[in-house]
Amino acid sequence: MNKNEKWVSFLGLANRARKVISGEELVIKGIRNEQVKLVLLAEDASTNTAKKVKDKSSYYHIPLRTVNDRYTLGSAIGKDARVVVAITDIGFANKLMLLLD
Repeated sequence: MNKNEKWVSFLGLANRARKVISGEELVIKGIRNEQVKLVLLAEDASTNTAKKVKDKSSYYHIPLRTVNDRYTLGSAIGKDARVVVAITDIGFANKLMLLLD
């Protein structure tokens, strides 16, 4: 299993543990409520969405990582294409950051 497959598999595990929020509006709301511990943003996100998510993440001091594309992000959590996904558990967030860095 290569590095790419490991983080995708681990994100799927976090999703099954119900520690994942997906969708721009829900992620922004989670950041505001300080529930989010890590934000994953697809590189192919629109400029407007990317700016909004990056600005919120930096303002609330939430770590943000970019991933390849929306299809990889969506398939990791068993859904269609997803542009932004957030992790709400600190343990899952720390492990994902290790796998992505």
